Amino acid sequence: MLQRPRRLRKNPVVREMIAETRLSKDMFIYPYFVVPGNNVVHPLDAMPGISHFSEDTLIKDVEKGLKLGVNKIMLFGVGDEKSDNAASAYHDHSLVPSAVRLLKKNFGDDLYIVTDVCVCSYTSHGHCGILKNDYVQNDETVEVIAKMALTHVQAGADMLAPSDMMDGRVAAMRSVLDGAGYVNAAIMSHATKFASAYYGPFREAADCAPSKGDRKAYQMDFRNPNEALREALLDESEGADVLMVKPALAYLDIMHNLKQHTDLPIACYNVSGEYSMVKAAAQRGWIDEQKVVMETMHAFARAGASIITTYHIRDIVENNWM
Repeated sequence: MLQRPRRLRKNPVVREMIAETRLSKDMFIYPYFVVPGNNVVHPLDAMPGISHFSEDTLIKDVEKGLKLGVNKIMLFGVGDEKSDNAASAYHDHSLVPSAVRLLKKNFGDDLYIVTDVCVCSYTSHGHCGILKNDYVQNDETVEVIAKMALTHVQAGADMLAPSDMMDGRVAAMRSVLDGAGYVNAAIMSHATKFASAYYGPFREAADCAPSKGDRKAYQMDFRNPNEALREALLDESEGADVLMVKPALAYLDIMHNLKQHTDLPIACYNVSGEYSMVKAAAQRGWIDEQKVVMETMHAFARAGASIITTYHIRDIVENNWM
C-alpha cells in the first residue's frame, strides 16, 4: 500500500505540523452592548456570559480583554431614545459615539473599534429603517445610516459595520465619509445578512425586536445563494473593505462561495442563537463546550473567513482553548 494518509495523523506533533487551517487571536472581534447609567453590568439571560455594560464598566472589561489579547471589539448601543425617524442614531451624544470617545481616550490605537451601523435599536418600531405604510423606506434609511456612520467616525471609530441591508448604503457611507475627509475609515459590510431565526437572543440584548411584521423585505432570503453573492459583490463595487456573512454556522457554503469570487477579506458573525445553543447544551452536559466551540471556529476559517465576530472569544482566550 503506497498511500497511507494516516502516517500524517500519527501523533499531535505531526498533526500540528501539517494542519491546513489555523486560528489566531488576531482574527477575532468581540461584541459589546453599551447601555446608559453607571456601574451597570447586567447579565443577559438568553446569552450566558454576555452582559450589558455602562461606559464605566465597559472600560474595565475592555481593559481585561486587552491584557488577554482581545484588541478588536464591536459596539452596539442599547437604550438611546427611540423615535420613528431614528434621530438619536446619529446624535454625537448617543451611547456609541460617547463610548467610542471614552475608549479611544483610554486605549488609543491599542484598541480597534468597529461600530454597528443600523437603526433597529433607535426606531420606535424596531425595524432597521424608516417605516412608512408598514414598509421600510430604502433611500430615507440610507440617509440616516450615512449620518450615523459619520458620527461614529468623528468620535474615533476605526471601522463601520452597516447591518441594515438597505440597497446602496455602502456607496452612500463612502461618499459622506470621503467628503468629510475620512478616507481611511474602513467599512465591513454585512454584505449577506440573512433573515434568520438565529438572531433570537440578540433581540433581548439590543432591544430591537420588530413590533410588527418581520425583516424579510430587506434581509436576505436564506434559500438564495446566488442572490447572496450578488449582494456581496454590489457592496464590494460600492467601496466596502470587508464582506461579512451573517449568520455564520448555517451559511458556510455562502462564505466558501464568496471566497471564490472576491479578493476582499471575508468576515462572519457567529450570532447570538448559535452562541446560546452551545451554551445551553454545555450547561446540561450534553456537549463538550471547548471542543464544539473550537471545531466551529475552525469551520469558519476553513470556509474562508479571516475575521470572526463571536461571543465565544473571551472564553477561548481566558481558558486557553486555542
